[in-house]
This record gives sequence, C-alpha cells and structure tokens, in this order.
Amino acid sequence: GHQGYGISLTAEGQETDRHEVTTFAGSTSSGSTDATGTSAKFKYPWGMTSDGTNLYVADSGNHRIRKVVISTGAVTTIAGSGSQGSTNATGISARFNAPRGITKVGTNLYVADTDNHLIRKVVISTGAVTTFAGSTSSGSTDATGTSARFNKPRAITTDGTNLYVVDNSNHKIRKIVISTGVVTTLAGSSQGFQDGTGTSAKFNYPHGIITDGTNLYVADSVNYKIRKIVISTGVVTTLAGSGSSGSTDATGTAASFNDPREMTTDGTHLYLADANNHKIRKIVISTGAVTTLAGSGSAGSTDATGTAASFNVPMGIAIDGTNLYVVEYAGHKIRKITLVKTEATDFA
Repeated sequence: GHQGYGISLTAEGQETDRHEVTTFAGSTSSGSTDATGTSAKFKYPWGMTSDGTNLYVADSGNHRIRKVVISTGAVTTIAGSGSQGSTNATGISARFNAPRGITKVGTNLYVADTDNHLIRKVVISTGAVTTFAGSTSSGSTDATGTSARFNKPRAITTDGTNLYVVDNSNHKIRKIVISTGVVTTLAGSSQGFQDGTGTSAKFNYPHGIITDGTNLYVADSVNYKIRKIVISTGVVTTLAGSGSSGSTDATGTAASFNDPREMTTDGTHLYLADANNHKIRKIVISTGAVTTLAGSGSAGSTDATGTAASFNVPMGIAIDGTNLYVVEYAGHKIRKITLVKTEATDFA
C-alpha cells in the first residue's frame, strides 16, 4: 500500500463531524439530590461554566450552585439552602433567588442572582457567599458594589479582569471591574434593536454572553440575533440572525434562531444553546456561518448522534476543551456532546 497517502471521502479540506450526544448528569425528574451522574437531580438548571476539570451550574429552580466533576460525574452542592432568599452565609446557609448566570475567576465563582438583582461571589473552596454588586431593589445605577443597580441580570462572563453582565430587563451590557467592584454600562440603552457604539446601541431582552478576550458575543434573544461587542471601544454589530425567529442554517443575517440563550467558545467558534429550537448551533466567528451541531428541532431527551439527538430547552452551555456540556432546562439534565472530528481514512 501507499503509506501516508490518504484518500479522503469528503470534499477537499472538509471535516466530517460525528457528534455523540449522551446524558452526563441528572434525571428526567427534578430534584436536588447530590449523587453521581444520572442518580443526581437538578431542578430547572440554567447557566453553566467550566474550568476544564469541573462544571459549575446555576441550578435555578433549586436556588443552588452545584459542582460536577467532569471525570466522574459526581454532583455536589457548593452553596444555597434550596429556598429562595438573599442571605450571605456559607454553603447551604446562604440563599439565592433563581440564580441563572455563572462564571469563574481564579478560585471564586460570580453568579448572576437574577431575581435578587444581584451579582454574588462564591468562594469555591468554602462555599462562602457574599454580595459583590447590586441591591435587592432593581434599577440601572452605575456605581460601586452594592450602590450599583441591576434589573434581572441573566448571564455573566469574564476576561479575567472584568465581569460582563447581561442586564436583561435593562436591555444593557454592564461591566464590573473585579478588583474594585465599579459597575459601568458598556453598551445598550433602551429596549429595541440598533447597532452602534456604547449606549447608542440597543438590545431586546438579551440572555447570553461569552468573550474570546477581545470581543463579547451576546445572545440578543428577542431580537433573534447574535451581537458582537468590541470590548475596547463598545462598538456593537450583528454577527448573525435575521431578526425573525426560525432555524435556518446560513451565514450572518441569513441565518435564524429561536430564543438564543447561552453560548461558549473555543476561540474560533461560538456554540449556542438555541432554546426554543431545541438545538445546539455552531457559529464561525470570522464569517458568521451558522450550522446545526446537534438536536432534531423537537423537544426530547434522546441520546444519539448529531441531529438525531434531541434536547428539551437547552439553556446553558460550556466547553472543557474537548467536549461540550449542555444544560437541559426543561429536562433537568446535563448532556454531553463529544466533539469528534473524523479523520480522512488512510487506505494502506
């Protein structure tokens, strides 16, 4: 045979992707059980982040922050009593009110504690919970720490220096300097749709946010668009989405989404939980090309490959470098998508 002379069965330069979807943790019935894999239970889990070793989940319906060890699937509770409230305390003595967004900076988690209008800080090792920014009364004040105000903050991401918060009911993207707690408005003013710079831009109930370090990407849910914000300038543009609900795979504004929620990135692509399409979409950052990675488009919890698999309102999403993990909100589960690239076969 001809060693090293590969015969590709796909078009030149193309990769064939075979994405296996499995159930990683959680059961179809809701609950708050700490256990391993499918013996554990969640209740309307929402947001998720990963440090490559663990997943951290904002378990919204349980008002708790949960941790999942990726290597074992072991689920534990870091903080939250299980009852709604706004108590600052340690572990299960602390209280949240429908926490939805979560990100990790160093040894701490920062949580968008949505119905409290707060950003909370959780020390991972101890479960100690404090209020980092905001007050339990809603508003839109730019100020420091607890003098600032938010209105239903839904999602949160970080570049390591700052936190960026989707301030959902203010239709704004807020920035918090981690070292000082200073809160400013990076982009957005009033409800609507407008590309522009800083507060001249407009969003419509934005829900998800992720950064590649230079730019922010926002799931502008009720505009059915994915927006891009240059962090250094505040310039807001539209990366993808027609502005009408749909599930079209195409490039840029020819593509369509239906209630896009949270996103994650590998630096080259965005991976989007397209909630009401019950799909996971992949977006090439450089071109805005949108494809469907997994999900049939019908609500369900079928483990299968690619579009043969089904999800029930995918909401949160995280990447550990190798695989994607999806929070299935209505299915009370975490699903795993193995990102397999099938190499061209070498026929010896």
